[in-house]
Amino acid sequence: MNSDNMFATIDFGPFIEYLEDDDITDMSYSNNGQLWLRSLSKGNYRVDNEKINNEVVEKLAFQCSNCMGTTFNMAKPFLDAESAELRMNFVHESIATNGIALVIRKTPAKIRLQEEKLLEDNYVTKDVHDFLIQCVLGHCNIIVCGETGSGKTEFVKYLASHTRENEKIISIEDTLELHLDKIYPNRDIVAMKTNNIASYSDVLVTCMRQNPKWILLSEVRSAEAVSAVRNSISSGHNILSTIHSDKARSIPHRMYSLMETEIDVDQFLKTIYRYVQLGVHIKAYYSTELQKFHREIDEITEFYVDENNDPKFNVIYQKYMGGKVVIKEPSASLKEYLLAQNIKLLKPLSNGETGPDDEVEAILNNDFSSASDTSNSTSEPSLEVSIQQPVESDTSVQNVQSTESIVAQPTSNINDSASTVATVNTNVVARPKFINDISAISNSEEVF
Repeated sequence: MNSDNMFATIDFGPFIEYLEDDDITDMSYSNNGQLWLRSLSKGNYRVDNEKINNEVVEKLAFQCSNCMGTTFNMAKPFLDAESAELRMNFVHESIATNGIALVIRKTPAKIRLQEEKLLEDNYVTKDVHDFLIQCVLGHCNIIVCGETGSGKTEFVKYLASHTRENEKIISIEDTLELHLDKIYPNRDIVAMKTNNIASYSDVLVTCMRQNPKWILLSEVRSAEAVSAVRNSISSGHNILSTIHSDKARSIPHRMYSLMETEIDVDQFLKTIYRYVQLGVHIKAYYSTELQKFHREIDEITEFYVDENNDPKFNVIYQKYMGGKVVIKEPSASLKEYLLAQNIKLLKPLSNGETGPDDEVEAILNNDFSSASDTSNSTSEPSLEVSIQQPVESDTSVQNVQSTESIVAQPTSNINDSASTVATVNTNVVARPKFINDISAISNSEEVF
């Protein structure tokens, strides 16, 4: 019996309507009947579904354990089940004392983010978007940070989709999320997965021998993953990865905090600042103005070492709550790096009224000639944008001050998109359409 046939025996029951809804990304069941959902448009919210209870969740857990030839009981109270586009984690009631717990995460093999939608949703401005894409084409090492559910992995997938078609990609993951090999079946992409036998270090050694141009790490969340990043970037490979950090400028220190051994902090930070060009922070929150869950890039920070070999950071883009935006041009170090990769930043627009996108492009390209004051404009309600001359920041500096102001027009609001919910026929076995196989591993140390 192959894995497809084994998965065909799984009955998801009343969970099927949420599995078929593309707007829903995560499901969490706990506390003897509470069901929480996470969606792209609403964020986290609770739903009442009397059909979903402990009995249904226990049945689902036992189906997963039985078809994989393992057990789920007091002796083995943890169960992980993973397929190409779905991950499930069960905790037995002997551990979860208020009832069996389940988390389901959907990891579809598709690029959810598209440029038109990103601009429409005010996720990022056009010129900042184009700047990031140029940095990808210029082989910059980029780490995306944010809180859980902010969409870090989805944005890394979007950036990876802009790598050149002839550049080999190897993804290294402990849980499958990227699926670039399935999204781009005609590209030279190798998807590697760590397990109890092959660690990050083991996989990375093999990865280097595969001669990739890009190495994609799904998430940096352990000392081993940090070491993998250091080894990758210091050996001349390019990386895209994610990490949990509350600020982009804090990424190097966050990586150091994950290291378990005593290493010289200055030496470590210099390595990260030298080889990681950009950090991007994604903020996710419920917008009362838009009446929906909103995600946006609110910080882009550049890392580099100066002529004295001192680590520096430069906050290129910062968006504050309330709409204020501070923009600074990239350092000469980043410009020289991109030029060495045959990438020249786009020239600023030379004619027409200066708007927010004109300002971003002008600043990113070291040209302030088009930075004009448009405070007299009355066509739309405005947001404040501040632009700055570049000021070198060492690793202890956290605040910047603006020196010039203009007025920027906000993007228009969008309406919530209606989500499609599939009906459930309780007389047949319910299973999602998008999943082909499943595997289960018990006693995993960390799943989500």
